[in-house]
Amino acid sequence: MKVKFFEPYITGKEIEYIKDLLDNNLDLSGDGKYTKLVHEFLEKRYNVPKVFLTTSGTSALELAVKLLKLKPGDEVIAPSFTFSSTINAILLNKGLKVVFADIDSNTLNIDPKDIEKKITERTRAIIVVHYAGVACNMDSIMTIAKKYDLKVIEDAAQAIDAKYKGKYLGTIGHIGCISFHDTKNIICGEGGALLINYPDKEMLESAEILREKGTNRTKFFQGLVDKYTWVDVGSSYLPSDILAAFLLAQLESIGEITAKRMEAYNYYKKEFLPLEKRYSIRIPVIPDYATHNAHIFYVILESNEARKFVLNYLKSLEIGASFHYVPLHSSPQGEKLGYKAIDLPITEDLSARLIRLPVFPSMTKEQVEYVASSFIVGLEQYERRKHEKTYY
Repeated sequence: MKVKFFEPYITGKEIEYIKDLLDNNLDLSGDGKYTKLVHEFLEKRYNVPKVFLTTSGTSALELAVKLLKLKPGDEVIAPSFTFSSTINAILLNKGLKVVFADIDSNTLNIDPKDIEKKITERTRAIIVVHYAGVACNMDSIMTIAKKYDLKVIEDAAQAIDAKYKGKYLGTIGHIGCISFHDTKNIICGEGGALLINYPDKEMLESAEILREKGTNRTKFFQGLVDKYTWVDVGSSYLPSDILAAFLLAQLESIGEITAKRMEAYNYYKKEFLPLEKRYSIRIPVIPDYATHNAHIFYVILESNEARKFVLNYLKSLEIGASFHYVPLHSSPQGEKLGYKAIDLPITEDLSARLIRLPVFPSMTKEQVEYVASSFIVGLEQYERRKHEKTYY
């Protein structure tokens, strides 16, 4: 049985909403009817002052860093266990420096204790990544931010509808960033959202201008100016209203989509939890303060050798399991920045032993059971092979 790593889930209303745009000859460019509806949906659901739809989670992160108005020489602390977009958003601003912090061994999220160790007189901001839709320890991080007068950007690309102590991820720091990439829980192919979480008039106006190619076009459509013009340097971060129409259909089914993902996640958890000691594996740890969204189900094996063996076994069965991030600090670009693998030992260790298993809303019971049983067989075969090598 072939099982892909993920499959996009279609709710049924995506075509209906796109057809509405076409049938009624509505504007297909950014900030049209459906973009406004998406903004209203997200602002109401997540109770934030302002949401801006963007072309990607990457562009949301880039906007977020620009909005902090940092200066050359300023430092931003971030995890290395993340996608390159998180760090590119910092380094695309000439003169800014990224300072990598290690991760917590339980959640694989940035470790607040290591954040505080890395703070210098040049530190201006922290970017946290809610890995697998599981919350970072936001109380500790916001306390550190307040103590040192730092801004906090939440990279909640994987974390839509997940919570920290009942509060949605992406809404706790000063700015939040969400992704609607094809591999995320809620999708529109490529898309993202920028959440401005505090009533900061200057930041809000800057976001409007940066997102609209450096113009005050938004004020013009709000009737606040009689014409719009170029007022600052900016770019085009507005997705087509076609994508927004697709996205609205997805958002309206967010509860259903999350519930379907949870079915697969909970089956894996039930099957693998009793095996943790026997096979020296570990499944995700969900802290009491976190409500996750079943974005990723991963297993940490005892060694990199074990991971390679099990991944190859699953691949032979056409099961789309995968490893995840190669640490950025020890990548070729990370080395150019002066980092070495030994600088973040926990990140290096856990990233080398992690396997992600397929989780998507349309997974059948048979598919989930097949992946789980195959994974267990792979573990058993590795254990026999290891025992034979040790014996001889």
